[in-house]
Amino acid sequence: MAGSGESARTTAASPPGPPPGFGEGAPPDNALHALGFEYTRITGSEVLGRLAVTETCCQPFKILNGGVSALMAESTASIGGYMASGYRRVAGVQLSINHLKPARLGDRIEAKANPIQVGRNVQVWEVQIWLLDPATSEHKDLVSSARVTLLTNLSTPEEMKIYEKGIKKYAKL
Repeated sequence: MAGSGESARTTAASPPGPPPGFGEGAPPDNALHALGFEYTRITGSEVLGRLAVTETCCQPFKILNGGVSALMAESTASIGGYMASGYRRVAGVQLSINHLKPARLGDRIEAKANPIQVGRNVQVWEVQIWLLDPATSEHKDLVSSARVTLLTNLSTPEEMKIYEKGIKKYAKL
């Protein structure tokens, strides 16, 4: 890019902005959305969401990949922590997850995140991932149990404040 040196350096140094269209209804978590995860409840005291276990989510043995469970745990806890902190930026600093029973290809699962401790600087959330009964959609078997620790005393860059608008839109599910 000869002749554009100054503008190229300025552009490269700019902080990234929010995802395109986020404040207009884009999903709260792009990675989970790409897997088909759907949030059903978002508050500062509970976050719920469901996922159909597809081939994209599975290991070669047609069992839910443990990394998908970890992603569900950290994402649901982080969104709940973001709301519970008054829309301050959060960062996961510890994730511990136990995989208790398999979820198989074709199963539907639900993540349920609840705070254990909501402090000014640190929050601790418990996330349970349940296998859903196909006939009733009730919790059947506990698939995974996780504990997520979040740092919550981070300032939110101005260009990311639009995220709050998007989360509030989803919180009215």
